[in-house]
Amino acid sequence: MLYSSVPAHEKRAAFRSRLASGELVRMPGAFNPLSARLIERKGFEGVYISGAVLSAELGLPDIGLTTQTEVASRSAQITRMTDLPALVDADTGFGEPMNVARTVQALEDAGVAGLHIEDQVNPKRCGHLDGKQVVDENTALKRIRSAVDARRDRNLLIMARTDIRAVEGLAAAIDRVKALVDAGADAIFPEAMADLAEFEAVRSAVDVPILANMTEFGKSDLFTVEQLRDVGVNIVIWPVSLLRLAMGAAERGLDQLLSEGTLKPMLGAMQHRADLYDLIDYEGYNAFDTSVYNFEVRR
Repeated sequence: MLYSSVPAHEKRAAFRSRLASGELVRMPGAFNPLSARLIERKGFEGVYISGAVLSAELGLPDIGLTTQTEVASRSAQITRMTDLPALVDADTGFGEPMNVARTVQALEDAGVAGLHIEDQVNPKRCGHLDGKQVVDENTALKRIRSAVDARRDRNLLIMARTDIRAVEGLAAAIDRVKALVDAGADAIFPEAMADLAEFEAVRSAVDVPILANMTEFGKSDLFTVEQLRDVGVNIVIWPVSLLRLAMGAAERGLDQLLSEGTLKPMLGAMQHRADLYDLIDYEGYNAFDTSVYNFEVRR
């Protein structure tokens, strides 16, 4: 009720422990706090908070238009509603190394278990679009060093994302991830890998956890969890999937209203009121103060 009962520092420690065990962590992208609770209810191990989703929710393209404040605020809303660890997209850190440091502390205060900082030129663009540019290695390493130095909880996971594969090729990506780990990165996010062999090459190059981004309609094939586990991937995210599913359903519903003037034929595709109330825990609020909430949920 109200907030997660698990403190942020415990979520971070649990996240670290799970990664250290070698278990693969599945982290669907939550597009709002309620979807984060559903992800937990279904049995996943973590929640991902996507910068692309936050941009889309605001009606904006994913080209670096969102602010650190917006990302931190949304992260806090999501983390407070789930006992799962949350990993958030911190883009380029929203500025120079000092801005990166402030971003890390703001997201730490928001309750996330980890964040990733990328090596694109600021402002960035979606990792699966053409025309990306990456910063030089020195700038990329400064961002990660700043992030590592700024955290106060040593269990806050600092992940380095690199987009250099799409710009300079796999060999350059391998060199970059090695340097990022040497700079202090706890984990690596190699963006837009072409195939499983490329994930395997990154796995062989570093001894920290690596992440696979299984975003639809992108440059990577949509591999299964089992395929990714077999090549040594430790974290899998589906960043925009739930938003795409929800928006697809919303569009079909609106089309139904336009054509038939009623949604009655689509009731079977909707989440029932009782299921929504269960997910929100109306009964818990009712038990807490019956003078405020006093009702029964009926199907």
